[in-house]
This record gives sequence, C-alpha cells and structure tokens, in this order.
Amino acid sequence: MADRPAAGPHPHMARLKADKPLEELESRIGITFHEKARFERALTHSSLRSSKGGKGEGERSYERLEFLGDRVLGLVVAEKLFDMFPGADEGELSLRLNSLVSADTCAEIADELGLYEFVRHGGDLKKLKSDRTKSIRADLVESLIAAIYLGEGLETARDFIVRYWGGRLGKSVAARRDAKTALQEWAHTRGPVTPQYEIVERSGPDHDPLFTVRVSIPDVAPADGQGRSRRIAEQEAATAVLIRESVWKDDN
Repeated sequence: MADRPAAGPHPHMARLKADKPLEELESRIGITFHEKARFERALTHSSLRSSKGGKGEGERSYERLEFLGDRVLGLVVAEKLFDMFPGADEGELSLRLNSLVSADTCAEIADELGLYEFVRHGGDLKKLKSDRTKSIRADLVESLIAAIYLGEGLETARDFIVRYWGGRLGKSVAARRDAKTALQEWAHTRGPVTPQYEIVERSGPDHDPLFTVRVSIPDVAPADGQGRSRRIAEQEAATAVLIRESVWKDDN
C-alpha cells in the first residue's frame, strides 16, 4: 500500500479570511503546535463549511473542539479553586467556577489574545468584537484549549489556562445568595410582582447548547444572561439586574 500523504490544510482553507497568520499566534502564546491542521481547525468558524454539507463537516470547524475545551477548562479551573480555597463549600466553589468559565470571561481572554485576528471564516462574520459575537469569541478560546490539550498534553493546557486565568482566580465573584431568589425578593419590595424569564435564543450544537435568557420585571429594564443551561442563563440574567440596580456590587 502506498504511503498516505501527510495531512495538510483542508481544500476549503484556500478561502480562509483572517487578518494574521497562525504562526504569529503561536509566538504570542508561546506554544508551537505539532498538529497544524487541528490548530487551524480550532480557529475555523462553521461559516467555512462546504455548502454541500455531509458527514465530517463538524471536523472542519471548531465546534467539536470547543465541546472538549470547555471540559478541560472546567477541570483545570475547578482543580485550582479546590486548592486555593480549602475552606470554601461546594456552593461558593460553584459560583466561582461559573464566573471563571462563563462566556464573559472566555470572551475577555479571547480579546486579550486577539483571537479575532486569527479566525478562519467564510466571510459571514462581521464585527467580531461586538457583544453579539461574545459567544463565538468564548468558543474560540475553548477550542484553542482543546487543540493544546490534544496535541501538546494536559500539562501544557494547564499552564496555558493558569497563565491567562490566574489573575482572575482570586478575584472571581464571591459567594452570594441565589440570584433568582434575591431578585424575586427585591422585586417584591416594589410591589406584588414576580420576575418573568424567557428564552430569547438557543444557539450552538445540540450536545452543547448556549442559552440566552431575558428577565423582565414591570417598570424595570429587562436584562439578558447566557449559560450552557437555562438555569445558569437565568441566574446570569438575574445577577445582571441586581448589579445594574445596585442591589449587588459588581465584584468584577
């Protein structure tokens, strides 16, 4: 049997649109990727998929990598929090973890790294730094973590995460009461009203969805929250109102 040619960029890579070469990102983060094709895929948006679709299309974008990277990030951050806060109970650790792996934090890391400069896409993405693309920027960080983990090992992935999340670990949101309960009690001080939650958007693959939930209270401006589950998104929306109305302090 003849030797198979070395794996290279997918043919559709010729249509890639990105501001800077990936080698610059390698230099920026101090990691040289041995699996270049996977590195490219980690920064390839699904808008680059073949218009014909078909099996294997998910392998050409970051979606599957993002699924894995989310879990690696959660593991490393949970491990660090467990060591850093030996007196914290499960509730406080969960609050800190949710804050550190949230779309907001991941998007912030993406912006610090300038990942929007390296995204490979089919021309459908606009204003990648806008609030509307926060989830995309968060996904890029997670898919990059997966590429590091698969190609360079857990220790390298851990070092990357600690390097960019380290300054946030001790400053993450302090333990608070349940946000939805706190918001309901605050709403009741304004009259016999109850906050209403509705899903305004559900995006992402079926195995790892991203929910956007809006909370509404009469005579109060609504607020949105995002999360990997409806419950988390509702908590984020409630928290946004509590902070905006100065009921809670913005610890970030």
